[in-house]
Amino acid sequence: MLITILFYTFAAVLVGAALGVVLSRNTVHSALFLVLAFFTSAALWLLLEAEFLGIVLVLVYVGAVMVLFLFVVMMLDINVAQLREGLTRYAPLGALVALMVIVQIVYVTWVRRLGLTADMAFPSAEPLRGTQGSNTEALGALLYDDYVLPFQLAAVVLLVAIVAAIVLTMRSRPGLKQQDVAKQVAVRKEDRVRLVKLPAEKGP
Repeated sequence: MLITILFYTFAAVLVGAALGVVLSRNTVHSALFLVLAFFTSAALWLLLEAEFLGIVLVLVYVGAVMVLFLFVVMMLDINVAQLREGLTRYAPLGALVALMVIVQIVYVTWVRRLGLTADMAFPSAEPLRGTQGSNTEALGALLYDDYVLPFQLAAVVLLVAIVAAIVLTMRSRPGLKQQDVAKQVAVRKEDRVRLVKLPAEKGP
């Protein structure tokens, strides 16, 4: 009973946060709503006893990706009025994507209610190795053994995204103060410091 109450509570907060991401007029507020959505999603993963996915969602997305996203949003010059103009234009496409997600969720729920296992519903799915231990152990064995190359490629993609965000924030715009490293290195103390000799004053 308690698990059911917690599930519906977190689900309601998640739906409200998702609506806040889409309907918020401020981009920073949308990013904060997205952080709340990630937290509530992690709580739902914990209720499903998928501790590894919940912790990864908080550490990776909330702790790294969303912090970087917030910095980019706050440092970039984003034309909010122009973004609002495209909301109604892409509304049908967004409704279509939402409908597809709802159909997939209903289908998965229907398959589980029929009592079908993962192998029966999806014959191509292979069981995780090392299922005798925890799900964290099984996922770790897959990531660092069978899928180590895609895992490293994902890390490279994230690194490229960080570099691209830094490059975007350092573009030339009015009022932006930038450092000139060559001038800083070529500075001499004779050009910056001037010693002035003053006559000594006699005490009273």
